[in-house]
Amino acid sequence: MTNTLQIEIENLKCGGCERSILNSVGGIEGVSGVSVDREHHTVHVVADASLRTVVVAKLHAMGYPEIGSVSGLTAGLVNAKSFVSCAIGRMA
Repeated sequence: MTNTLQIEIENLKCGGCERSILNSVGGIEGVSGVSVDREHHTVHVVADASLRTVVVAKLHAMGYPEIGSVSGLTAGLVNAKSFVSCAIGRMA
């Protein structure tokens, strides 16, 4: 059953971040739609609810973890990853 999954994320800064998220999450098999709300730091994904963990893992790997899911040194490393993802999105 297809749902719209709403995931609140950290480190979302600009259009480069948004483009990276749209391209990467949109490429996950079973995802039929993705939108990003920069103002509310939210990603909306049209997919089966069973794909939520896959989407959250992909976002985390890109540097955009679900709000409250990382802290300490891990948060710093994830933040650095988001700068790389953002730069890639700006060049795309």
